[in-house]
Amino acid sequence: HRPKAHPIGLQVRCEWIHCSPRLRLRVTFEPGARTAWHTHPLGQTLLVTAGVGWTQREGGPVEEIRPGDVVWFAPGEKHWHGATATTGMTHIAIQESLDGKVVEWMEQVSDEHYKGSIDKR
Repeated sequence: HRPKAHPIGLQVRCEWIHCSPRLRLRVTFEPGARTAWHTHPLGQTLLVTAGVGWTQREGGPVEEIRPGDVVWFAPGEKHWHGATATTGMTHIAIQESLDGKVVEWMEQVSDEHYKGSIDKR
């Protein structure tokens, strides 16, 4: 169980794949787990490898993501991603650093927002 203030949701495993020049991580989310809202200074690409997940860009709808999907977030685009409420999801996240920074973590995606966003799908 991770502290509530941690930027990655509960039940998330990260595995470093490669660090330079692009940071590559294999991230596995258990059902219901998700990141906090965040941005990347040079953008981020997600390659979904297993399960079913959800992602949302600020102001946009929740989108379902599945194995084989490639998702691009533009530099500075506020977003979150994670598993669905009932199915885990694994993706490879690729991002580069700018002045030593890869990500800016923001507020948590509350249970109410997560459930409310999904109910609107």
